[in-house]
Amino acid sequence: MASIESEANRNHYAVMAANADKLTSPQAIIDHNDIHWTALTGEPHGVDYIEVDAGGVPAMWVVPKGADEQRVLFYAHGGGFIGGSIYTHRKLVGHLARAIGCRALLYDYPLAHQAQHPAQLEAAISAWNWLVDQGFDPGRIVIAGDSCGAVLTYGVLQRLRAQGRPLPVATLIISGWFDMALTAASYETNREKDPAFAREAVDWLAANFIGDADRRDPEVSPLYADLSGFPPVFLQAGADETLVDESRMFAERARQAGVETRLDVFDGMLHSFQMMAGRAPEADNAIAGFAAWVRPRLGLPAAGEKTREKAA
Repeated sequence: MASIESEANRNHYAVMAANADKLTSPQAIIDHNDIHWTALTGEPHGVDYIEVDAGGVPAMWVVPKGADEQRVLFYAHGGGFIGGSIYTHRKLVGHLARAIGCRALLYDYPLAHQAQHPAQLEAAISAWNWLVDQGFDPGRIVIAGDSCGAVLTYGVLQRLRAQGRPLPVATLIISGWFDMALTAASYETNREKDPAFAREAVDWLAANFIGDADRRDPEVSPLYADLSGFPPVFLQAGADETLVDESRMFAERARQAGVETRLDVFDGMLHSFQMMAGRAPEADNAIAGFAAWVRPRLGLPAAGEKTREKAA
């Protein structure tokens, strides 16, 4: 049974849906997210936030106290390309980075009303290039994102592979948006459970982002990408969200491509419920699961132990 605390996420989406007719401008949507979405997340203590220019891209270093200085979480925030920012997501990324024990680079990108695809992917690539130019080893970087951040995460991976460049060591995805063709059965089976992401709403988001472009283009719909050779991936999704089958389909495609894949689906949860980190046990448990899975892939020991590098 879902916790009482977790109802805040469901209520957030219900309020958003109820007020959809009032959110008639890009700025109104941005303001709503800034106020209401940001408030879902508890403040992680012992985390510093440092804004930087990452190769022309607004970004933020998220640095937990005592974090390993050589390992990095490279994070793309969600928001359907109509909202979300480094500010709405700084606390979520703070919780995740603190649990892993590394610093994070959370980057921004143009929203769809400012520029359509591929402007967002170009920003992601610029931020990645800047990070590597700072001397960080891709073998000590985990790439991650939530919702539409999955599009950018796998867009970066495809671009890096095409250029023959080193890939990050692992991938973390929260409620990934993988298929702009909207073929998932859960748009119907979860229609009554998910108050915000009806198929019609997601269809509008896709058109807003790519216009009349091919919805099965692998750079906008990772479900149709060649996933071979990509790093291990851990996906999380809520059982009640309409996008859940996109994660299931993507996980199956990844396994078929030989990618080490884990998918956890959380009963009673909706889209990006991890935004309730620090307030709801389901979110905290999910983040702890991510951390336990990714720490050894980053060469970090279990929480509380010292790294061999530091002990040497």
